[in-house]
Amino acid sequence: MTFRVVIVPGWRDSGPGHWQSLWAEGLDGAVRVEQDDWVSPRRASWVKAIGDLILAQDAPVVVAAHSLGCIATTHLPPEVTERIAGALLVAPADPERRAALNDFAPVPYAALPYRSVVVASSNDPFCPVRLAGAYARAWGSEFVRMQNAGHINVDSGHGDWPLGLALLQSLTETPSQLLAGHNASDNLATL
Repeated sequence: MTFRVVIVPGWRDSGPGHWQSLWAEGLDGAVRVEQDDWVSPRRASWVKAIGDLILAQDAPVVVAAHSLGCIATTHLPPEVTERIAGALLVAPADPERRAALNDFAPVPYAALPYRSVVVASSNDPFCPVRLAGAYARAWGSEFVRMQNAGHINVDSGHGDWPLGLALLQSLTETPSQLLAGHNASDNLATL
């Protein structure tokens, strides 16, 4: 089965060199959510932009979300979530502790209706790993804890991120060649 990868950046977008930007450029058929306001996010408009992009796809969707994009993804309505086959939710944000993001609070604590993997770091400055683990339990997600990986972005050395790509591909349930010694750019075309 073919899946469309929908990249959902977080607060202030994912700039050049970020794994989301590299995937948007390199994954065949990947699409990236664009928001009207990356700096002062509003839940209604962010969720609508994500939902509209997902509903416009001609195949089931696998979401690759980062930070606030993870939280926005959990707010999607049922008519959108039924189009999602899986979600990679990386370094979820904590909107209750950051005033600029509090429109996304409270974070939904209901099980997601699709397979999901939450990836969090032991030293993420924007969300304690314990909270990310609580999100994963509530959402029914698999949980991957990375040691000292910061916010899992360019600043923490996660531009080309082969582990993330392997986790994304695991959500498509297609045979993976990601761990067979190929470089990440060769793997981008396999999804």
